[in-house]
Amino acid sequence: MSDPLYRKELLRLAADAAGAGHLAHADGAATAHNPACGDRVTMEVQVERGRITGLAHQTEACVLTQASAAILGAHAGGLDRIALKALADHVAAMLNGGDAPPAPYTDYGVFDGVAGHKGRHVCVLLPLKAALEALEASEASADAQPPRPLYISLALVTILLTSPYFCASSAPIQKLRSVSATTFS
Repeated sequence: MSDPLYRKELLRLAADAAGAGHLAHADGAATAHNPACGDRVTMEVQVERGRITGLAHQTEACVLTQASAAILGAHAGGLDRIALKALADHVAAMLNGGDAPPAPYTDYGVFDGVAGHKGRHVCVLLPLKAALEALEASEASADAQPPRPLYISLALVTILLTSPYFCASSAPIQKLRSVSATTFS
């Protein structure tokens, strides 16, 4: 194929399908759909401290969407919402004639042939949109969960109460001593 829209490098990315499949435990998931062409991509993310630690995708879409999803599948680890949004904005700017994103996202440069096809921009951006929505869903899920109770073991309380490094006259330590004397004795 000599069509710049479907370069060999782009076809290789789509065929490699990095990140295709499901996560055993997803913290967030979202599906983005392009009604104009029927492309559909679902992104699942695992998140720790606001950063992506795992990403998987199920892509029923054109080669452009598949390749874009594969780039995210290979390189999304460590991104937080702000960085992922910046990447999406950079790719959108590239599709409008700007430069490709910096490493490790230089693979998005294979989409330079898409710049002249405005209707296909959404195909490239669809996985980024789904990943952002999945990350936001994970944040909403984390916010909705009640705080986990804090369990302090008797051994830890004993260490704190007897440690010479804590000021014995401080009010919190005095209160802890009175609670431990009445509760744990």
